[in-house]
Amino acid sequence: MNENREEENQNTGGDAVQSDAEAIVEAVLFTMGQPVEAGQLAAAVGGDAEEARKAVERLSRRYESENRGMQIIRLEDSYQLCTKGRYYENLIRVASVPKRHVLTEVVLETLSIIAYKQPVTRIEIEKIRGVNSDHAVNRLVEYGLVEEIGRLDAPGRPALFATTEEFLRRFGIGSRENLPEMDPVQAEEIRSQVEEELRADLQEFRTGEKTAAGGTDPDAERQDAQKEDI
Repeated sequence: MNENREEENQNTGGDAVQSDAEAIVEAVLFTMGQPVEAGQLAAAVGGDAEEARKAVERLSRRYESENRGMQIIRLEDSYQLCTKGRYYENLIRVASVPKRHVLTEVVLETLSIIAYKQPVTRIEIEKIRGVNSDHAVNRLVEYGLVEEIGRLDAPGRPALFATTEEFLRRFGIGSRENLPEMDPVQAEEIRSQVEEELRADLQEFRTGEKTAAGGTDPDAERQDAQKEDI
């Protein structure tokens, strides 16, 4: 009898601890209003990162089972509390309509290249697209979907760009590893374009080397041939 009572007390105590951990996680996520790393949640809970993740998962399941208006989304190894997208129309009835950035076809195409090739430079983006992409990249940076993460160790040290947490949040993706697989045909087209550009650059480089070394200039040869024909 006493053993059963002790076991019940232990179970009750364990449930209380779990409930407290969920309440702490909820309080932190609500107060911060932005992604919070698992390590930070662990510090708040007073346990390790795994314990914090389990508390987040339990709380997230409760939100779903009780049909709450809030949800917890995962962004890499961070978590954020936010409203569910399906209640957007209800929210704008009592709040100002948030500014929505329009992603044109050009901007979306540039964003796709960065998402699948990151980290990537402007030059690499332009080689794939075949046109100048400064405007599109600048727009993506302005919208907070793309950011500069460093510099390439190459002449001129061009900037390297990658997607941000806002990109993951905007498109409902938990991690960059969870990006949808690219269409094989499209992937092959991009690969072929890149290889063609590289071959052209290599040929141009070799031609420049020959000219610098005193080799025959192809343009000069053509001009001489035209003079002879005249």
